[in-house]
Amino acid sequence: MAKSVAVVDIGTNSTRLLVAEVEDGQIAELERQTTVTRLGEGLEASGRLSNAAIARVSEALADYRETIDRLGAERVVAVATSAMRDAENGPEFRDEIQRRFDIEARTISGDEEARLTFLGATAGRDAGAETLVIDIGGGSTEYVTGHPGSGPGFHISTRMGSVRHTERHLHSDPPTSAELAALAEDARSIVEGDVPPDVRERVAAGIAVAGTATSLAAIDQQLDPYDPDKVHGYRLSRASCDRLVGRLAGLTVAQRRQVPGLHPDRAPTIVAGTGILLESMRDFGLDEIEVSENDILHGAALGAASK
Repeated sequence: MAKSVAVVDIGTNSTRLLVAEVEDGQIAELERQTTVTRLGEGLEASGRLSNAAIARVSEALADYRETIDRLGAERVVAVATSAMRDAENGPEFRDEIQRRFDIEARTISGDEEARLTFLGATAGRDAGAETLVIDIGGGSTEYVTGHPGSGPGFHISTRMGSVRHTERHLHSDPPTSAELAALAEDARSIVEGDVPPDVRERVAAGIAVAGTATSLAAIDQQLDPYDPDKVHGYRLSRASCDRLVGRLAGLTVAQRRQVPGLHPDRAPTIVAGTGILLESMRDFGLDEIEVSENDILHGAALGAASK
């Protein structure tokens, strides 16, 4: 019997909603929304969620609550990731979400985030070669490897993300070559330090989820408007990533907002996200990566429906 499930993902850069019917491990989307809320803005320096960031997320959640009620979801779950984990006032905001919106936001560990992401990205796939799932978020990047149809064999959540590394390295507009080189070196050292060589060498295929990867697939195809059917399953080559990071880094934030396929609100962080993805592909020896619309939202929906 199908179950109607709503999942909210409160991330460092965006807040997202999925309402779906789940039956026999299959997900039929009823509604999907994404709002760039930049919850992690300034967190790297202050250690706290700002009032402005909290207000942006709260506004999105008010809209999502209306959608959830209109569609009559039987079960509502919410996952909060890197920014909420790291912020001193994260627990306080989580309590406010429960009180104002009757949404219990569970702050999940990096390990749980990785497991749910792998489950969502590989659901419905036949068992095959050792596969990497990479999820570049605003404040953390998850690397998960394993065989589709099974649980992950290796996973790590790193303190590297598109918002965190923009604030850490890219201070000019557009960024300088020295800033880009520092970002690439930092990303490379994190991957090589956190993912053992034998894990990287075993990987034969890759899947990239979340906003950086889907944006790059849309930019590479010059999709305007964004078309999820053309993004899902798109094969993004390492050469294309190399070309795109150079092109995007050569533009100001204002100019990036005009790039076909890129949501204007992602313009400030897309260069760092692209740099992280490019260095990840290099370190795992991947010439191309498959872009997927299925991610932690789908993994959490499958988990909620099974309870």
